[in-house]
Amino acid sequence: MQKETPYNLIVITGPTASGKTRLAAHLAARINGEIISADSRQVYEKMNLGTGKDYDDYIVNGQKIAGHLLDIRKPGYKYNVYEYQTDFFKVFEEIKSRGKFPIMCGGTGLYIQAVLDQYKMVHVPPNPSLREELQNKSLEELTNILQQFKKLHNTTDTDTKKRAIRSIEIETYYQSHPEIEVELPKVVPLIVGIAIDRELRRKKITQRLKERLEEGMIEEVKRLIDEGIDPQDLIYYGLEYKYVTLYVTNQITYDQMFERLNIAIHQFAKRQMTWFRGMERKGHKFNWIDATNEIDSNVLKIIDMMYD
Repeated sequence: MQKETPYNLIVITGPTASGKTRLAAHLAARINGEIISADSRQVYEKMNLGTGKDYDDYIVNGQKIAGHLLDIRKPGYKYNVYEYQTDFFKVFEEIKSRGKFPIMCGGTGLYIQAVLDQYKMVHVPPNPSLREELQNKSLEELTNILQQFKKLHNTTDTDTKKRAIRSIEIETYYQSHPEIEVELPKVVPLIVGIAIDRELRRKKITQRLKERLEEGMIEEVKRLIDEGIDPQDLIYYGLEYKYVTLYVTNQITYDQMFERLNIAIHQFAKRQMTWFRGMERKGHKFNWIDATNEIDSNVLKIIDMMYD
């Protein structure tokens, strides 16, 4: 009889295009698990190709693996790490209550860390007067203001003026309000990182971008705009939605869109790895496995780690 695992959560993470979802689904099929997404953009309905919702990856041997925190907000909504942490722990407890094993899967390092480090967070309400004060400042000026705060929850949150203003709003609130003490469920995680050679990663990212454009990513963005989503709200989401929106609103050419987006995704993957290395330096143990291994081999390695 197999001994009980000391872990109550498996985290499968890694840079974009490393095969996280497929591995998580195959593992879930073997251990009676369910997946909790840790992707900051896959929470939105109708944003499928641009966020990389690979629904086919959730099918293993004809069985559909349950996935949570996908399609839970309308496009245009500004989901945040506070909401993610709250939503995650609700799902985490519910999965366990049914005797299933929770598997967190995704590449949004801030969301993963908010769960593992159990950030004591508060809901930050809008500050209209502060927003008005900041509205006419340039993105560079807003970035400089943000850098003056010692505690930055997301140093990459200066992609647009909206993001930067919201970040300043949050940091200002933190300085003037003590954090609310909340009791969060205990998490004992086994963290599995998917290691992928940089050149292979670059090749896969570019190939996947071409495929998603062929599958209708531009049409997806056009539909969202036609349904009334403000183009600025799509730009707010960054990466695919930023550059494809700039293209469909005639601000850049197709070739400029492809080149800039391709570069931006490569840079994003690099930032993801930097974040994970930072988590390692702070004491989180990552068990790195090779992305080029056969998937069944990697599943067995993870199961061995669970009971080692």
